[in-house]
Amino acid sequence: MSQTALPSSLHPTLPGRLYTDPAAFAEEQARIFETLWFAVARTGDLARPGQLTTKQVGRESVIVVRGRDGTLRAFLNVCRHRGARLCDGDGEVRRAISCGYHAWTYGLDGTLIAAPNLSSMQDVDRTERGLVRVHLREAWGYAWVCLADDPPSFEADVLGAAGERLGGTEVIDAWQLETLEVGRRITYDVRANWKLIIENFMECYHCATIHPELTTVLPEFAAGYAAQYYVGHGAAFADGVEGFTVDGSAGLARIPGVDAEHDRKYYAVTVKPQVFVNLVPDHVIFHRMYPLAADRTLVECDWLYAPGVVGSGADLSRSVELFDRVNRQDFEACEACQPAMSSRAYATGGVLVPSEHHIGAFHEWVVGRLEHLG
Repeated sequence: MSQTALPSSLHPTLPGRLYTDPAAFAEEQARIFETLWFAVARTGDLARPGQLTTKQVGRESVIVVRGRDGTLRAFLNVCRHRGARLCDGDGEVRRAISCGYHAWTYGLDGTLIAAPNLSSMQDVDRTERGLVRVHLREAWGYAWVCLADDPPSFEADVLGAAGERLGGTEVIDAWQLETLEVGRRITYDVRANWKLIIENFMECYHCATIHPELTTVLPEFAAGYAAQYYVGHGAAFADGVEGFTVDGSAGLARIPGVDAEHDRKYYAVTVKPQVFVNLVPDHVIFHRMYPLAADRTLVECDWLYAPGVVGSGADLSRSVELFDRVNRQDFEACEACQPAMSSRAYATGGVLVPSEHHIGAFHEWVVGRLEHLG
């Protein structure tokens, strides 16, 4: 089916095949996820030397580990001998990472430190034969990795994304994300393309339809315009709503540093290609997406609270329940769209209404990344 000329109020979307084609997804893995900064771990989860986690970044498995010197480092999860995978999931080692196949063993700095008969191979450079290093930066209490040999500017692409959305990086700095503690973590296995999830997060044309709890707390969302449509805008709490909770009841004390200007408001930030940050006065909801296939995306969501709140035994359930409901409503909608992406009715794509026009910039970014690096 060909798409006729659109009226000025409508903008075209990406064609359906970019949400279903395994070849298109492989291209995105290579040219987006493996070339840009990708948030992989909460640094507080890796506080002790030897604590590690493994995460999928594009087509690669990456190990993030705390060294004996206290430094976080990242490596490709591949033994340099015969390519066996070294680690799975989360874990902790005492002093080294050892391959279960032939016992090649690496220090927490990636150096090859032992292997059967290694002493008889004096010509082996233990640094050269060590684990392949991956670039790592820390920000907002998370470790971010980049697989590119020459990474793009972290300040521009990550910190700058928050500054561009909020009207300055000092706004997000007020939440002191690096000091916050994880009160709850939920992982969602979403049977939908990663782009559908980003598009959903960026707009609120759907909010009146599927988010009754959210629009009760943030009534302006019922009009269809998301906070991300405007630079620096925060959606105001409804009169009578005391906190960002499922029933509008009082939440927790405001995070130190958040001033009156940003009180009783909700802010949302997208950091391409896989992070969403949601800021409310007493907590932060931080999403990380892990695209696994053209039609499957894992989303790991952290609820972050001021120091001492989690340990105090404070009731976090109502704030967690609100955005957990929002997430499940959103992901169900994305999963409802995914089958239609392969329909002939969507071969040339759909349309964006005026309150969604800013999503067009995201589509241009995707196509530009693929074409620029083609």
